[in-house]
Amino acid sequence: KKNGMIGNIYSMGLALQALEVTRKFYVPRNWDCAQAFSVVYAHDYQQPMAIAQVLPALVGRSYLDAAGLDCAATKDTSPSLQLLLSPMSGTHGVPRAPIQVHYSITNELRGKHFHYSTNVTVPSGSTLLKVMEVAAEEKPDIFSFQTEQTSWGPYVTSIHGLAGSMDDRTYWQFLSAGNALEEGVGTYKPHDREHIEAVFSTY
Repeated sequence: KKNGMIGNIYSMGLALQALEVTRKFYVPRNWDCAQAFSVVYAHDYQQPMAIAQVLPALVGRSYLDAAGLDCAATKDTSPSLQLLLSPMSGTHGVPRAPIQVHYSITNELRGKHFHYSTNVTVPSGSTLLKVMEVAAEEKPDIFSFQTEQTSWGPYVTSIHGLAGSMDDRTYWQFLSAGNALEEGVGTYKPHDREHIEAVFSTY
């Protein structure tokens, strides 16, 4: 993408590793990684799996180098890794201002179609999962949902009793301003007055 993103924020780690490993096979031009790495540095990684995949690329290595890695060679952490791994400071104990998120669920794909919307108030910095939980607490007959835990965080399996299925290639897709979210519900943090849509979709 023009902003340096390769696929989405979850695929960046493996993509960077692959491009670094295969750069010698692509001649005569060199791969300019600066823009892609700027995306990585700007992102606040939360999921252990995403961090595990992006760390090798940040030190110029890949998983293929693991067999010959000298773990005792250095104990120092590079500034770029410190930036990625260091938790945000100065935010503990500080009350967060409330924000309002417009949340809607839509099914025009299977069974009885529906579209429901609500406005949810949560503290700023809350994840989309928190928005969904508050909506479900306020209107459980409409916004109830289920998740399953994965190595990438919680994955939404059903909303309003409608579950995705691998057999018919359906799932719940989350959008903001018509664009698919680059992060999962456990890490994406909506901004004030953002409209988040959960749309029952097929792939």
